[in-house]
Amino acid sequence: MTDEAQLLELLKSENQKDTAFRALITLYKERLYWHIRNIVKSHDDADDVLQNTFIKVYKNIHNFKGDSKLFSWLYRIATNESITLINKNAKRLQISNEDIQQLAINNLTSDVYFEGDAIQLKLQQAIATLPQKQQLVFNMKYFENIKYKDMAEILETSEGALKASYHIAVKKIEAYLTNN
Repeated sequence: MTDEAQLLELLKSENQKDTAFRALITLYKERLYWHIRNIVKSHDDADDVLQNTFIKVYKNIHNFKGDSKLFSWLYRIATNESITLINKNAKRLQISNEDIQQLAINNLTSDVYFEGDAIQLKLQQAIATLPQKQQLVFNMKYFENIKYKDMAEILETSEGALKASYHIAVKKIEAYLTNN
């Protein structure tokens, strides 16, 4: 049942929707979790966003027109839900999005689910200094190895812009790691 067109057909049928949805979750939950986790940093927040993502997909699958891959649509929802959470937390704490990201990085050391060492923590700190779009592009390319073509669908921008963002992000990260 990994054929996307077949899965989509089952997701849109009333009598097969729940079974197809369970298959969709099995197919994408781990990849989406790590995508979200790279954005929000916290395990608990990533779990919440993942759940919200799947709820939105379940409620809105009938609105999916097939203009993009199902995978791209899921990632777009997960990305938007992640950014919404960051914005909501920043507003609640009355701090900037950059500060909320820095706070999340600082909390990584006490996160029982973070298995990284000092080098990985330093990389996360460097990534947190990037503008949000560069963070997304860097994480999607570096950690998830998503092709620029797929990334362009997910983020609804051109491949050229994404390549430029990634290149700039890498340079900024290199500079941060060299100077700190």
